[in-house]
Amino acid sequence: MTFFRFLHANRLFLLAGVLLSFTSSYGQTFFIALFSGQIMEDFGLSDGQWGLTYTIATTVSAIVMVWAGVLTDQFRIRNLSVVVSLGLALSCLAMAVVQPIWALGIVVFALRLFGQGMMSHLCVVSMARWFVATRGRALSVAAMGFAFGQAALPVIFVSLQKVWDWRLLWVLAAVLVLIATPVIFRLLKSERTPQSVSESTSSTGMNGRQWTRGDLLRHWLFWVLIPLMLGPAAWGTSLFFHQVHLTGIKGWDMVDFVALLPLFTVASIAATFGTGALIDRFGTSRLMQLYLVPFIISFFVMAGAETLWGAALAMMLLGIGTGSQATIPVAFWAEYYGTRHLGAIRALSGAVMVFGSAIGPGITAALIDRGIDFPDQMWAMSAYFAFSAAISTIAIAKARQTLTVAPEIDVIRA
Repeated sequence: MTFFRFLHANRLFLLAGVLLSFTSSYGQTFFIALFSGQIMEDFGLSDGQWGLTYTIATTVSAIVMVWAGVLTDQFRIRNLSVVVSLGLALSCLAMAVVQPIWALGIVVFALRLFGQGMMSHLCVVSMARWFVATRGRALSVAAMGFAFGQAALPVIFVSLQKVWDWRLLWVLAAVLVLIATPVIFRLLKSERTPQSVSESTSSTGMNGRQWTRGDLLRHWLFWVLIPLMLGPAAWGTSLFFHQVHLTGIKGWDMVDFVALLPLFTVASIAATFGTGALIDRFGTSRLMQLYLVPFIISFFVMAGAETLWGAALAMMLLGIGTGSQATIPVAFWAEYYGTRHLGAIRALSGAVMVFGSAIGPGITAALIDRGIDFPDQMWAMSAYFAFSAAISTIAIAKARQTLTVAPEIDVIRA
């Protein structure tokens, strides 16, 4: 099947995936961090206090995700999308009016759970489950919503901050979520139930088995890969979370730094489509082993960058890593552990990544309060990525020996 025929045949499902991933932006760190300065000023918080609040809220959302994510194995994505969208819209409205500090933590928890957590989960699980032979292509197309959100929303909302109060911008975010909700629901009108998808398109994992989440937790590979899952979420999130601090230390204008995001997006899109095609052709083993290399180089370059040219190179490299993150890990779980219980398995791995995005800002903010600026911390982060890449490469090479070949099946119901 050619790529354009694939797009046409599956256009409704794929567009729904794009909208789901785009709408998750309002609960993603890169978006929330745009308001860090105003939040710290209004609530009288230091970098460390704001980071701690963010860490606690995101950690709790990761815990809830372990159970909430299982719902995708039991209910239609179509119906779940409405509930999650309404929850995200209400969270955005709550951010517009929140006053007490304790309530701020609850609102951040809701944004992270419904946005980064569940909305992203609905997107990737549906793509990985509905498609097998073209899983990589499906994930890469759906991930364009993440890329569009990262490219467009920071530029738009940073510009609007000059003329609108920051709380009013959260009302705008809520309106945009509500606009997307009925469109997503309509696009998924032909969606199959999770049970019928499992019966007609189920692919097995290692040893020809359909692994449950309990099986996953008892298998050594999952635990060895935890550093790999935590790293991009923890330190990549921290970079966006501390972009105001980073630009201040480097002496760059925030608007100029945000203007680099289109470069990040272009690299991310190229990597997403590139890795998607490679997954369909070669599988995920080799790609997973190389997955962290762009992060290693990106953080090394950004740590030493003195000009925006250096920052531009670092952001492009980070874009390659982020684009790969949109396809490789999800396809890896489906390939190595099967698709029948993919919702539960991905919910657990997703919770690990959300937890990473929780501890990253907290740890780095605490170090900033102790006089260790974020650019100085990035040297250690680059070393962390290198260590994680080394141990995961050895582990995946061993596990690959038990892998079976998935059947060549596609889901086409548009």
